[in-house]
Amino acid sequence: MKKTVDLVDAEVWPEGSLEVLSQFEVDQLKNDGTGGLYPMLRRCMLAVLHADSKIDDTRELLEAYRNFEVGFIQQDRGLKVSLSNAPAEAFVDGKMIRGTRELLFAVLRDIVFTRNDIIESGRFDLDTPDGITNAVFHIIRNARMLNIPAEVNLVVCWGGHAISRREYDYSKLLGYELGLRALNVCTGCGPGAMKGPMKGATIAHAKQRIRGGRYIGITEPGIIAAESPNPIVNSLVIMPDMEKRLEAFTRLGHGIIVFPGGVGTAEEILYLLGVLLHPDNQRQPMPFIMTGPASSESYFRQIDEFIAATLGDEARSRYQIIIDDPAEVARQMSARLKDVLDFRTKHGDAYYFNWRLRVDREFQKPFVATHETMRNLDISEDLPSHVLAANLRRVFSGIVSGNVREDTAELIERDGPFEIDGSQRMMKLLDKLLAGFVADRRMKISTGVYHPCYVIK
Repeated sequence: MKKTVDLVDAEVWPEGSLEVLSQFEVDQLKNDGTGGLYPMLRRCMLAVLHADSKIDDTRELLEAYRNFEVGFIQQDRGLKVSLSNAPAEAFVDGKMIRGTRELLFAVLRDIVFTRNDIIESGRFDLDTPDGITNAVFHIIRNARMLNIPAEVNLVVCWGGHAISRREYDYSKLLGYELGLRALNVCTGCGPGAMKGPMKGATIAHAKQRIRGGRYIGITEPGIIAAESPNPIVNSLVIMPDMEKRLEAFTRLGHGIIVFPGGVGTAEEILYLLGVLLHPDNQRQPMPFIMTGPASSESYFRQIDEFIAATLGDEARSRYQIIIDDPAEVARQMSARLKDVLDFRTKHGDAYYFNWRLRVDREFQKPFVATHETMRNLDISEDLPSHVLAANLRRVFSGIVSGNVREDTAELIERDGPFEIDGSQRMMKLLDKLLAGFVADRRMKISTGVYHPCYVIK
């Protein structure tokens, strides 16, 4: 028997951004059967309306709300969005929750801006590193995330959306410690380790009478339905793909804390290490701490052993692991952010966007997981460490895609699991790490048996 869901029809005025659309833009967004921007808009808006979802299966969410529709009403007073068969939890007494309304129109803003001003305008050379970084900057600036005067106080928190209650409570305690030190939080915007730090920080900010606390969420269309934005996010940006999302984290954030997670968290760790291992970033200060409760120590031990065996001691020197001590993590982060402030002041760099960080094209080029692209990844011993990190990151990205994206899941159902091949030693290390994630139930929220979307050759 299928579970029924409560549905609402509504008309909503903009909140916070994009009060007016041109007729051309409205035509791009219409559900006229030609595709256009409508499918992306629909999935992203549904994810926002279904905030704090326990569903991490995109197909399940889209099926549960298969009759959800979005329309547009142009009036003299401006734009109004009509919603049919929308999730009822986005409303109170028939009125949409204000924070939800803000995030809903952030989705509209970013989808329209990215397509028209970034991709189709011809203003950005998206085949060069500088051009891509410039595009990332403009998307972030258009989302009004660059506060001036800026302070060095934004901590990026990564971690899994399907963590245990103990791990979630730990992330909340750490967010509280960060907030007491007047630090702001940026996450992937979803539940679990993305919500906990924000929730803790809100309480601490209230105690410190900080009224302008920032709880930034950065996501992308491919995963937003599986990691719906949590309701604490007060600034949301939808980046066009995973690579620009990851670059946005490293350009906006001043330090990074990693909580327990799974394969997606491993992807983020390898991305950051790969960027930091580039010779041009050798002197770039980027506080990087992995942490969790005592029960999560094995997760970080597995990650640390894998990094040591694949990327070496130089990679290990770029992070700390602190177990079961949220106050110490916050103290360390606060102290090391002074190094970031001193470095940027000395070099005349912006506090609000890390222009000086070198991000190679290998970390910017969108990776689309298919059987061919996964099979052709070069995972060999003789690669420079930052290049190997880039390819290992793609391995994990493909597995994430197979776990949460409905289009990738359909590919795997049709043609079988992805094949991952490389040097014998690397494949043994990778197989051991992934087997550990599966054994610790770090692949999915659901209680059923995990069916891998990959095979290690």
